[in-house]
Amino acid sequence: MGSAVAVVTDSTAYLPAGFADRHGLTIVPLQIAVGGVTRDEGDIGTAEAAQALKEWHPITTSRPAPERFADTYQAAADSGAREIVSIHLSAALSGTVAAARLAAEAAPVPVRVIDSGTLGMGLGFAALSAAATAMSGGTADQVADAAARRAELTRSLICVDTLEHLRRGGRIGAAATLLGSALMVKPLLDIRDGRIAPLEKVRTSSRALARLEELAVAEAGDRRVDLGVQHLAAASRAESLAARLRERIPHVEDVYVGEVGPVIGAHVGPGMLGVVVAPQL
Repeated sequence: MGSAVAVVTDSTAYLPAGFADRHGLTIVPLQIAVGGVTRDEGDIGTAEAAQALKEWHPITTSRPAPERFADTYQAAADSGAREIVSIHLSAALSGTVAAARLAAEAAPVPVRVIDSGTLGMGLGFAALSAAATAMSGGTADQVADAAARRAELTRSLICVDTLEHLRRGGRIGAAATLLGSALMVKPLLDIRDGRIAPLEKVRTSSRALARLEELAVAEAGDRRVDLGVQHLAAASRAESLAARLRERIPHVEDVYVGEVGPVIGAHVGPGMLGVVVAPQL
């Protein structure tokens, strides 16, 4: 018999393969349109999206329809869930939370929708903490609290080759883009108040990568942490970064290295590297 509390998240959590099934999570996909054809994230390869971005072809992304959430919540109830906790990427970046809340109003069982205020493995770690609490018999209050606390503790650090993709997608101000372009810098970003924000500007790619590493080590400190090292079309650099972080952070537990999907990739562009530092609860 499954948990009395079902846990739902969305495809931008970018969990490692097999994690959703192993941890009892249900994933609702966002959509991406490439060349005028709209598909679920997961039905389009990241390499295809990355190539389109390199060639500056238009790519658009969209939230799941409320009906997708309604079907998911109905299926969870039909499988025996008495309550549902639904955890999603920042409402400041996507309408996904709004769609989930709309569907929750008519769901057959109570649904608590959590705005994680983040994305990528920042969302993924929050969903995993919620799932672990649910599988251990936690109440819906405890499951929701685990997700919210993990998301609040987690820090996401991002290095991109250019701010242009974020500017085109409306995810960062034009002024920051102009500064970056004029100085020929590699921008370092983080997520603050649910939004992607400029953190520092570094002159070269090698310095940006070194600074990303330093910031991650400082953020972890002496805490017991899990790490997510994410990239887009930069697998070898991501693996090397993960190896160095394993050596330098004294109390690192799990380290997950993976490529972001096309929904986030469309906004950060090829060459992106990110580190998610998630202190354990």
